[in-house]
Amino acid sequence: MRILGIDPGLVTTGFGVIEADGPRLRYIASGTIKTREAAIGDLPGRIRIIFEGVREVVATWQPQAAALEIVFVNVNPQSTLLLGQARGAALAALVSADLTVTEYTAVQMKKAVVGHGQARKEQIQAMVARLLQLPGEPGKDAADALGLAIAHAHAGGTFAAAAASTTLTRRQHAQYKGGRIY
Repeated sequence: MRILGIDPGLVTTGFGVIEADGPRLRYIASGTIKTREAAIGDLPGRIRIIFEGVREVVATWQPQAAALEIVFVNVNPQSTLLLGQARGAALAALVSADLTVTEYTAVQMKKAVVGHGQARKEQIQAMVARLLQLPGEPGKDAADALGLAIAHAHAGGTFAAAAASTTLTRRQHAQYKGGRIY
């Protein structure tokens, strides 16, 4: 299975493509989508670059599944909102290409790649290079994206089996009359 990992960012969005054949992983491609050609205050321009860049990566490498990082809450709420919009652009590009998207937190990805959730960027780069037998370490954003694809290669089958064997039912959240769907 060919898996695309996306590490969203408003300035730099990382991508990584791998092939998984059981436990064997093979590197296909990785890189970044940079939005610096848009003006600093041009949020719609940056969102468009991310959307079109992800669509181009999908068209070029033809993945069968995608793994996307879940946004964490920063100390600065404005940064969190902007990052969420970049993530939304990447997510929209993936689903518009009819890809199944699985979301992972940074901690889940770090545990899958390095073995603990507090791993530093340098550790992720080194382990990704080692797991994929790369001649050198990928950049930080590309390494995170490759790490997401690796996490999906390791956990995606388990998630699919659990989803197939369990019926999800709607639950109501105690604070909302209509409830949220989980």
